[in-house]
Amino acid sequence: MSERLTLPSPAKLNLMLHILGRREDGYHELQTLFQFLDYGDELTFAVRDDGVIRLHTEFEGVPHDSNLIVKAAKKLQEQSACPLGIDIWIDKILPMGGGIGGGSSNAATTLLGLNHLWQLGWDEDRLAALGLTLGADVPVFVRGHAAFAEGVGEKLTPVDPEEPWYVVLVPQVSVSTAEIFSDPLLTRNSSPIKVRPVPKGNSRNDCLPVVARRYPDVRNALNLLGKFTEAKLTGTGSCVFGGFPNKAEADKVSALLTETLTGFVAKGSNVSMLHRKLQSLL
Repeated sequence: MSERLTLPSPAKLNLMLHILGRREDGYHELQTLFQFLDYGDELTFAVRDDGVIRLHTEFEGVPHDSNLIVKAAKKLQEQSACPLGIDIWIDKILPMGGGIGGGSSNAATTLLGLNHLWQLGWDEDRLAALGLTLGADVPVFVRGHAAFAEGVGEKLTPVDPEEPWYVVLVPQVSVSTAEIFSDPLLTRNSSPIKVRPVPKGNSRNDCLPVVARRYPDVRNALNLLGKFTEAKLTGTGSCVFGGFPNKAEADKVSALLTETLTGFVAKGSNVSMLHRKLQSLL
């Protein structure tokens, strides 16, 4: 068997992130707004008939079996009792620890890609539930629509915010989510937003002050981008972003800033490019 499939694995932005409190299990109750970018990694899958799961791309410091891509494939294989295996390659452009969902997105692309190739016929709910066991951000990538998220990020309500062009700056630091969430100075008592859609002016990220204090490179990126537009932090960082009404304006600002910083320009999208690609295969 040699059926191959190449699928995108898009980045996401948190357009806002409010932390409401800490739960007894150590996780935090939060409210956030997810939107996708038409920018991301690419995964290629080739079906094997011997049941072996093999990721051929090596990640420095991440053992093969610890990679979320491999974990996702193995869990799906076990829970579906599928006798087939898979060879996987990834063209990796999303940074690790950037707050744009690289690992979670890769896991979701793996679940959806294998569901298609192995012809399992699992629905989105079942795949999202499996995804949640891999990470709190995996379900939004499985469902593929911009969403207002609550709980630890798993209770999703589809929304359709504006889809601007974004300049995304990528400070060359990896931010530890666990470190940020355990910082004693983190705001943990934001009032829940009850209005839908999220009212304008509620676009802050409660993690930003902590990350900016701990990581001078992130603070610098926020200050520089902030000269042109409202600069925001996505997730727990390190990536910083700002919206522009069109590609020309985003490109102009990006050209000025990427002389000294790493970054890219991408279109915001309420439907993930992964889902658009899968739809085209049906």
